[in-house]
Amino acid sequence: MISIIITSYKEPNATLRAVNTFLKQFSKNDTNFRIIVCDPFPEVKDFLRKNLKDKRVGFFLDPGEGKSYALNLLIDKLYSNNKRDVLIFTDGDVFVSENAVSEILKQFEDTEIGAVTGKPVSLDNRNTKYGTWSHFLFSGIDRVRKKLSRQKNFFECSGYLFAIRNGVIREFPLDTSEDSIIPHLFWKKGFKIGYADKAEVYVKNPDNWKDWHTQKIRNIKGHENLNKIAPDLPRTKSFWNEAKHAFHIFRFSKSFKEFFYVLQLYFARTYIYQKAFKDLKKQEVYSDGWREQETPSTKTLD
Repeated sequence: MISIIITSYKEPNATLRAVNTFLKQFSKNDTNFRIIVCDPFPEVKDFLRKNLKDKRVGFFLDPGEGKSYALNLLIDKLYSNNKRDVLIFTDGDVFVSENAVSEILKQFEDTEIGAVTGKPVSLDNRNTKYGTWSHFLFSGIDRVRKKLSRQKNFFECSGYLFAIRNGVIREFPLDTSEDSIIPHLFWKKGFKIGYADKAEVYVKNPDNWKDWHTQKIRNIKGHENLNKIAPDLPRTKSFWNEAKHAFHIFRFSKSFKEFFYVLQLYFARTYIYQKAFKDLKKQEVYSDGWREQETPSTKTLD
């Protein structure tokens, strides 16, 4: 059984698109999969029921205690002793390529693979500053994951789209990023991490400083909290790892404007890391409140 979990937050139109992109990847008579939309707003359930007449799509009311809390409930609820079963995780404000499921399942044909990540692709205009930033960061992540995958080393997954083999874990720590700690739990159990780089997930990134700052600070705090929870975890998302790959600017930039934008990004990333570390020292710890601070510019349809 393939269980696709879509976590959303009062984005009915975008979530409907996310659901439909998965439905198109299965035949109408296929009953070996299910889609569960997890959202804290009952009106989203009503909207989906009105616009979808497919019994393979269900709804789980998020208790509102954070994304990780809701995912833990669902992982336990959907737990299966059949390790051929797969759980796929994604968000309601993104959508996947038409081959995403098949490419992810190919990875699981290797019984040593426990977790698989997809490839985030920016929907933003590369000619703008924030668009350039998103394309640069995603291209760097893609390059690093391909390298680590070839070397059969550990790497973290993407919360926008990743999957795990069912029947291995029933829960994970709440106070960190699920796309980092879950792959680590599988790695510790002897499983490998797979990279399905043809399984694309399309992401609208922040297009202004306020939203970009809010999103990145939240992400950094979540990942830095890993030092407390899993000090032995090989980090692939950190300030020093970003700094080590600074030379990528020369491969990436196609014009002086892009080169200048990426130079600005280095200063911006340094600033938010400093801000995040300062907050953590003041015990402003990572909180998994589900989108306590929203980033309106990342919404695509709602």
